[in-house]
Amino acid sequence: SFPLRLFPLREHGMNWRAKRLTCQEIEAFKKSKEVMERFIRAYQLMLRFYGIILTNQKTGELKRAENWAERFQNLNRFSHNNLRITRILKCLGEMGYEHYQVHLVKFFLTETLVKETLPNVKRSALDYFLFTIRSKQERRELVHYAWQHYKPQGSFVWGPHDKLLKYR
Repeated sequence: SFPLRLFPLREHGMNWRAKRLTCQEIEAFKKSKEVMERFIRAYQLMLRFYGIILTNQKTGELKRAENWAERFQNLNRFSHNNLRITRILKCLGEMGYEHYQVHLVKFFLTETLVKETLPNVKRSALDYFLFTIRSKQERRELVHYAWQHYKPQGSFVWGPHDKLLKYR
């Protein structure tokens, strides 16, 4: 028997025994109101664990939870959370919640680059979280946002500087 995953993917993760998701399973999940409601509840549960609240279920907008400072300490201390967040982001994309992906990545870029509350998450946000975004346009906007807030800007390696300078 295969262990079930809270955020299943079509690719293998760290648990080699976990069953990979098929395209047919994804489509079946998307057609089930109950499965999709459970998926959103699981997402909200993980967000709360990380000190984040889903403020708008339609748009995917987020904000810090009341206990954010305590939860961010956990996020900063244990890097395995970054792997889980990458998995959640990829799964959001698989399940048709690309707009949720954008808000979650922007949240982490803001916390790491602007507010500087999650220094140990910064590298994962830039190397992995950013590139889970399926929409090329949204990804470009987020790379530009990251570049605008990255210090020192000259050391930014996640996009070509000449294009970032011209980006509108």
